[in-house]
Amino acid sequence: MLETCTSCGRKFAPQYAYQVAMVPQPGGAPERRFFCHLECRRAALGEAAFSTRRARKLAILNQKGGTGKTTTAVNLAAGLAERGFETLLIDTDAQGNVGASLGVKGDRSLYHVLVEGQDAADVAVPVRGSLDVITADATLAVAEVWLARLDQDRDRILAKRMGSAHRRYQFILLDCGPSLSLLNQNALTYADEVLIPVSCDYLALVGVKQVLKTLKDIERHLGHSVPIAGVLPTFYDARIRLAKEAVATLRGHFKDRLLDPIRRSTRLAEAPSHRQTIFEYDNSSTGAEDYRRLVERIVGSDRPAASSHRMPSAQASEYPRAV
Repeated sequence: MLETCTSCGRKFAPQYAYQVAMVPQPGGAPERRFFCHLECRRAALGEAAFSTRRARKLAILNQKGGTGKTTTAVNLAAGLAERGFETLLIDTDAQGNVGASLGVKGDRSLYHVLVEGQDAADVAVPVRGSLDVITADATLAVAEVWLARLDQDRDRILAKRMGSAHRRYQFILLDCGPSLSLLNQNALTYADEVLIPVSCDYLALVGVKQVLKTLKDIERHLGHSVPIAGVLPTFYDARIRLAKEAVATLRGHFKDRLLDPIRRSTRLAEAPSHRQTIFEYDNSSTGAEDYRRLVERIVGSDRPAASSHRMPSAQASEYPRAV
C-alpha cells in the first residue's frame, strides 16, 4: 500500500520501522505519520524522533477471582486502541477468557512465546484497529510445568521472550489469572506497573492485601519493583451501603491511587457473550462511560516514580462488615 510522505509529499510503500511514527497530539489521540527517508523524518520531528519508544506495561492483577480483571483488561485495551494508541493485550490465564470475550482464537498462544521462543509479533493477532492480542488456552498449563522445571530465571522468561515488543507498542496490558502462579510472577517481573481491580464486596480488602504482599515479595526476592498504577473498584452500586463503605475504606488507604469506580452494569456483563467490547456493544452505556474515564486517567497519568505497596494499618477488621 502506498502512503504519502508527511514531509515531502512523495508516494512510497513503507518498508522500515522508521518510516512510520505515532505523533502525540495536544488533547487527542496520536496521529500516524509517514516518512520516505530518514531526512524527511528528521526534518519533521527533529532528533527526538529517533529516541527509543518504550511501552507502558501494566499487569492487571487480583489473586481473588471475580473482580472484573478480564473485563477491565479487554475494555481498557480497547479504549486505548480507540484513542489511537498501539496496544497489545496478553492473556496469561489458561482459561483463555480474553480471546473468548473478543471472539478471537489465534493459531498460536502465549505458550508458543514462552516455551518455543516464537516472536511475540508473529504470535499476536490483530483484533481491532490498533489492538493486538496474544491469546491463551489450556497449553499454558503445560507452560507452567515447563517453567517450574527450569533451574534459573524461571520468573523472568516472559521478559526475555518479549524482546523488543515494548518498542512496537505504546501500551502492553497483561490479564493475569486469579492465582499466585509462575505465570503471574513472570507477568509482574515484566510489567512496569500493576492495576488492581477490586470488587465492592466483603472480601475486597483481603484480596488487595494479598496482592500487596505479592508485590512486596517480588521486590524482595526478585529485585523488581512494581508500582501501583491504581486500584479500581468494580461492580459498584451506589444503592448498596456496603459498596459505598468499601470505596470509602479503599480511599482511606490508597488516596489518589484509588480510581473512579466501574458501576455494575448489565450491558458490561452482556458484551462478552456478543464477542464485543463495551464500546462496540453499547457505546452510550454507563460501562462505556466508566471505562472511557479509566482510559483518560491512565493516559493522563505519569508513570509512578516509586513503588507504593504498603497499606498503612490495613487490617481485615477495618473492612466494613456485611449487612
